[in-house]
Amino acid sequence: MTHVERLPRSRGTTENWPEWVPSFVPERLAGLGITLPWSHQVTAADLARSGNNVIIATGTASGKSLAFLLPAAEAVDSGRTVLYLSPSKALAADQRRFLEELDLPGMRAATYDGDTPAEQRSWIRAHANYVLTNPDMLHHSLLAQHSRWSGFLRRLSYVVVDEAHYYRGVFGSHVAQIIRRLRRLCARYRSEPTFVLASATTGTPEESAADLVGLPVRAVSADTSPRPALSFALVEPELTGQTGENGAPLRRAATAEAADILAGLVGDGVHTLAFVRSRQSAEVTARTSQRLLANTGVADPARKVAAYRAGYLAEDRRELEEELRSGELVGLATTSALELGVDVTGLDAVLIAGWPGTRASLWQQAGRAGRGGGDALAVFIARDDPLDTYLVHNPEATLGRCVEATVLDPDNPYVLAPHLCAAASELPLTDADLTLFGPQAETVVADLVDRKWLRRRPRGWFWTHNERASGMTDIRGTGGSQVQIVDAATGQLLGTVDEAAAHGSVHDGAVYLHQEATYVVDRLDVDDGVALVRPAAPEYTTWSRETTEISIRGTSHQQRWDSATVHVGDVEVARQVVGFLKRDVRTGAVLGEQRLDLPQRTLVSRAVWWTLDAEATERLRAEGVELRGAAHAAEHAAIGLLPLFATCDRWDIGGVSTALHPDTGLLTVFVYDGHQGGAGFAERGYNAAADWLRATRDAVAECACPTGCPSCVQSPKCGNGNEPLSKAGALRLLDTLLG
Repeated sequence: MTHVERLPRSRGTTENWPEWVPSFVPERLAGLGITLPWSHQVTAADLARSGNNVIIATGTASGKSLAFLLPAAEAVDSGRTVLYLSPSKALAADQRRFLEELDLPGMRAATYDGDTPAEQRSWIRAHANYVLTNPDMLHHSLLAQHSRWSGFLRRLSYVVVDEAHYYRGVFGSHVAQIIRRLRRLCARYRSEPTFVLASATTGTPEESAADLVGLPVRAVSADTSPRPALSFALVEPELTGQTGENGAPLRRAATAEAADILAGLVGDGVHTLAFVRSRQSAEVTARTSQRLLANTGVADPARKVAAYRAGYLAEDRRELEEELRSGELVGLATTSALELGVDVTGLDAVLIAGWPGTRASLWQQAGRAGRGGGDALAVFIARDDPLDTYLVHNPEATLGRCVEATVLDPDNPYVLAPHLCAAASELPLTDADLTLFGPQAETVVADLVDRKWLRRRPRGWFWTHNERASGMTDIRGTGGSQVQIVDAATGQLLGTVDEAAAHGSVHDGAVYLHQEATYVVDRLDVDDGVALVRPAAPEYTTWSRETTEISIRGTSHQQRWDSATVHVGDVEVARQVVGFLKRDVRTGAVLGEQRLDLPQRTLVSRAVWWTLDAEATERLRAEGVELRGAAHAAEHAAIGLLPLFATCDRWDIGGVSTALHPDTGLLTVFVYDGHQGGAGFAERGYNAAADWLRATRDAVAECACPTGCPSCVQSPKCGNGNEPLSKAGALRLLDTLLG
């Protein structure tokens, strides 16, 4: 343990029910033990009821659902309708369960998602007045079939956007455009709904919410609910004595540490969630904990600890949620799928294995503990990478700072174009509509006309194809079609992965985990969109390796430093998965590497890059600095630290470094957004360049290893096998860069 932060218990502040709330609402809530609302709930409800778009940006378990329930219940009671949006099916199902428990007179709540049977959908369109859905269903079904929803849309009074902080990056940009399409259709049916957003505590909530819905938004961020006492520990796993690439020391894997702690807590009856960073990690952590419990004599450990992740069947997820809620399950290893507001009461502890991407997510996950009213424990376990190592040794960087603002870019032309096509297929686009879709809409529409996706007529722009325009894009920001993962022996469909990620996750020889079973990929057929797998029990996991080349298409802004210049602009990136590592599942030690022959993929995106003047470069060379290794090590460390400043995940970004780039003629280090058109991360890095690179320098300097390791300058996805790397050279380069 490198640090323990103790947050004291706080008392709540209540108010009387607003006079406009129907009398039966407090009566039904009292039956659930809710006698009076918290002050922030009343403030938010009053704002929404008076027609203000509002975001409730308060802590986990602060009762945000009640704040939007009050105006929604009044609207339904007066014959109007409510649309509820959540980023996950589990959260929508949880909200519906809450509404069913309340059993409010006249409220006909229904979940409308991919699991809804066809025979129920027509009833929902005709009779439901509180519809719970997700952005995917809104995009592909409700908006595309708006004429069948005309009665619902005509009476629409409120749109609730739950867990709004989740809508960031490319996904958030897509959802922002979907909401603009919804507003356009509502205007067609002469309704103007009020937007009520609920979010974890976030920086600049008004601005983030306004970017999302395209309208002014008022914020309620003073949390008046009671909070349990929380002990928040930071943990750095110990060195293993094993060595990785180039003899670098290895720390124990964060998932192994989490499995060990989870087993200990479960063995003591402490109800615990362990958040991990991938589906595979959830499976491995649960299995390891079960094995450790079995070794201590715990009977039937599979009934005490389980994994929970996306990709399971809906009924399996619901069963796990209910077992956790009832206390039958004591421990659960989960991806961020349970970060959202699914009600799992009575939890005592939360483990967070690896940085979850943002401080907002960190506190959202930590806030799942103590929901039963008792004091709580949260443990952040560092992975062996630069950011996590920096955070456990600099607790003020997380525990002492405000949470960050949400980053999204609805004007990204790669996001905007398919939504303009979808809007035109719903109703012909007019000149007036272009203002709604943002300043880039006119330029993008002209391009779509040139590409014959849209046709200009006196009444506006029309969609020219027979197929649905909503199928042009994957709004989760992954891109491309889905690759099916199939058991070659039985023909059973195990799951899917998007085409862009398939090269790195289900390539030939990759290890694929599904619930209790482990598979090895026999063959990835990119053309047919299928990965054939077979059951296996390897003692290793796999990590893909990728090479990258980058060219500059244009510079938007630049800032001059002493001997360096920092830029942001458009780039073209050529990427290719060239091989993969096999790592021991217990220790993380590298067991071997295999080459792959996969096609190259091209990405047009945004990047932040810095160049070092020729004179400064020559001074470093004269000092004996190996420039390629220095730039390469600095690139890896900078990629590792950018998520602290740009609200992204390490896997959302990539990098390239060179001692002499052909487009600049100088030593150049790039960090680029891994999404078509960019996601706003490069701009964040550019705006915070001095702080970002100073933190990068500190992370490298503070690492105790002599020549570089995964905690500072090595990268698990480096296509060059972490060669060449110079930790000492990176420090000299960063010192020169920062002056």
